[in-house]
Amino acid sequence: MTRSQTVLLTKHSHACVRIDADEVSVVVDPGAFTPEAKASLETADVVLVTHDHFDHVDLPLVTTAMADRPRLQVFAPASAAKALLDAGADAARVQVVTGDGRLDVEGVEVRAFTGAHGAIHEGIEVPENLGYLIGARVYHPGDSYAVPGFSVDTLLVPTSGPWTKVGDAIDFVTAVAPRRTVPIHDVMLSEIGRRSMTKFLGPDGLTRTPLHDLAPGEELEL
Repeated sequence: MTRSQTVLLTKHSHACVRIDADEVSVVVDPGAFTPEAKASLETADVVLVTHDHFDHVDLPLVTTAMADRPRLQVFAPASAAKALLDAGADAARVQVVTGDGRLDVEGVEVRAFTGAHGAIHEGIEVPENLGYLIGARVYHPGDSYAVPGFSVDTLLVPTSGPWTKVGDAIDFVTAVAPRRTVPIHDVMLSEIGRRSMTKFLGPDGLTRTPLHDLAPGEELEL
């Protein structure tokens, strides 16, 4: 995938997105809060997992998809990879990813970044979390507002969850300075909450950054 190619981003519910370019389909974080994940995985080539929380990787769903689709490959940090293997995933098609690495995934360049999972409470352990820059276009941070050390065209911004804070989301977008943003991780928001977050994070709010508030199933050509 090069910068000159057309890339299609499809937002699914919560933290899951699908990215299509030419003949390659990449699904990121098909978790338990994403009813569309099953259908999306039926035609996917690659799964990227940011961390092992169930709302980012539905273990039975992904292992079943791997059994049904022999070409499907999964890339994940060590803790999530172990969870998949313990659930019965094919070890030959689960690759452990470390931070600050570059992957060639079916011809798609993927850069990984170690971004600490947002803290919920000192009494709650946080997992290993990776962000992924996919095809030099789209950055999915997982559950993190850590700023990656590279430029980002389209930034996916978590907008709800027990670890999030509006001010941190605003600072995240401002620091990354992408060309556009797409809100994700939003299943806990009401419609009023969604509109509130888009106001804070959009071009009329504090970030001055174009924002595309996609509904589940809606596509954006990049």
